[in-house]
Amino acid sequence: MIFIRERNTVQRELILETVRSLHTHPTAEEIYGQVTARCPSVSRATVYRNLHQLAEEGKILHIGVANGPDRFDGTVSQHCHFHCKKCGKLLDLELADPVLPKPCPDCGHTVTGYELTFSGYCRECIPAAEYTKSN
Repeated sequence: MIFIRERNTVQRELILETVRSLHTHPTAEEIYGQVTARCPSVSRATVYRNLHQLAEEGKILHIGVANGPDRFDGTVSQHCHFHCKKCGKLLDLELADPVLPKPCPDCGHTVTGYELTFSGYCRECIPAAEYTKSN
């Protein structure tokens, strides 16, 4: 029996460490910039490939953002996000009452997780959004 061992390169560890250290939900380009600042020889393709592999393995989250570049999150526990429609910031959002479906014994589904992103205007963008609405 042949076992294929997962490659665990220095570049891969650097990419994972970078995503986990940035709490801003960075884009792949932002991660690439941070990684190449520390290790200039890492290619853009290596960063992109490893980000998607790390997400598939559940080591980071891959977050699709409407009308913007995808983001990545080092916090893999179940949580929601807030996306500002004006400046594009993506923030973690704590819910007092988590949104979970009620079990339905007849449907046969098993819920194993969720992805939920709320949209609106962040604290810094609310005044500009309200000014735009009134004019």
